[in-house]
Amino acid sequence: MLDIPAPIINYLFNFIIDNRSLAYLLVSKNGCLSAWGGKLSAYGVTNLQQGENVKQQVFFLEGLLPLDDSPLFLPCLKTEYGICADVHIFPSTEGDWVLLLDASAHEMQIGLVQQYVNDVSLLSRIVSNNK
Repeated sequence: MLDIPAPIINYLFNFIIDNRSLAYLLVSKNGCLSAWGGKLSAYGVTNLQQGENVKQQVFFLEGLLPLDDSPLFLPCLKTEYGICADVHIFPSTEGDWVLLLDASAHEMQIGLVQQYVNDVSLLSRIVSNNK
């Protein structure tokens, strides 16, 4: 593992907690919700029931769990509540961890770039048609 100085780790930890609305779920290999925490309500996830099937409670996880032994990263996943999140799913001995990080700012940046490209393309067509 990298030898990362403690101040850098602390900075990254605080940055993620403060700016990315960290939330997590722990799902047993049989699909039941074991534990959860963080800012789940920011993603529209509320009223969770321990021991119940997670796919019945968090619909965007349907078909993703259980994991094999490889982690899964889904960037800018739009949840059923319309929230954009980077979803990291990784296995452990306790079960599969689902980590949610707010990706709204990234989604907005992508939207702005796409709009700019569309505008340039439209202007290019207008100029071509006027020649």
